[in-house]
Amino acid sequence: MHTSRIIFSTLGAGVLFFATLPAQSKVANPITGEGLPNPAPKVTRNWGELPAGRKWGTSAGLDVDPKDGNIWGYERCGAGTAGGGPVDCENNPVDPVFKFDRHTGKVLANIGKGVMVTPHGIHVDRDGNVWIADFAGNKAGTKGHQVHKFSPKGDLLLSLGQAGKPGNADGQFNQPNDVVVGPDGSIYVSDGHDAQGMTTQQAIAEGLKRGATSRISKFTKEGKFVKSWGGIGVKHGEFRTPHALMFDARGRLWVADRGNHRLEIFDQEGKYLESRYMFGRISGFFIKGNLIYAIDSESGPLNHPNWRDGVRIGPVDEDRITAFIPPFEREDRVYQGTAGEGIAVDADGNVYAAEGPNSLVQAGGAFTKYSVK
Repeated sequence: MHTSRIIFSTLGAGVLFFATLPAQSKVANPITGEGLPNPAPKVTRNWGELPAGRKWGTSAGLDVDPKDGNIWGYERCGAGTAGGGPVDCENNPVDPVFKFDRHTGKVLANIGKGVMVTPHGIHVDRDGNVWIADFAGNKAGTKGHQVHKFSPKGDLLLSLGQAGKPGNADGQFNQPNDVVVGPDGSIYVSDGHDAQGMTTQQAIAEGLKRGATSRISKFTKEGKFVKSWGGIGVKHGEFRTPHALMFDARGRLWVADRGNHRLEIFDQEGKYLESRYMFGRISGFFIKGNLIYAIDSESGPLNHPNWRDGVRIGPVDEDRITAFIPPFEREDRVYQGTAGEGIAVDADGNVYAAEGPNSLVQAGGAFTKYSVK
């Protein structure tokens, strides 16, 4: 009897306790973004000054100048596609690379004319030099599939790869996606864009047969090939489109493995360390302090159902989402919306997105700014 009374009393107290609790707030959902705070709620569409006579094309990349904190980005010379369309930087040879005042959007520099076909990745090194990956080739086979280094004033300082000649030999590129300079000056290039659509073993086998790649190549600071790692697949150390690169404060190389819906982390020699899975189908990301900002432009009803596009934010050392910047709405991406492909975050926490072919119309221009206030 004594024991029964104790159990009854405890249960009774529990019922009373839960009955008096206030209604709980909705549980945060990292897939849809519901219940997560938005740290940069003010949206400025069509951000950045457009030179007279120009029309914005698509983009996929932004970076912050480490010297003055302003924003570098590119647009594809008015092209509405990601490459291979009727317009590119070969037949519309304007300067595709911009430096913008982060406060006003005023153009501070405009460079790169006549060098590339379809810019894809962008990186600004600690000396202020601007690196661009050119992931498509021209019809003549004389330009494209390279990585270029420009001075801040637009002087071409270095080119990697064989101009207009895609391939998988050492030092050669086949649709390079991004480039980053490591802590010791070594150069890293992520290569191969097609594998994200290979969803069967047969498709992977056919891709490999035609020379498709999905790998990281390392070069010395002078541009001499050192090594490459990776291939098309789903194992750690393999990729299905390594779409973006960045180093963290610990000197680890992060790779947005877009087709496999993950971030992969390596040491500077290509040794796999760990992964992150909660950031969606990632096109671009930016590490600021102890936070990762990852932008999902590609989740859709047929390739990543239910995951909402937008910017997921979380701590570097955890696979956890703590904040979310929502996408633009797009009716044919039911419930999922659409967002940009590239991302950068300034010193004040304002977020900048580079709009790709999936989001250019909804955004109204190549760049969008999400302001803290």
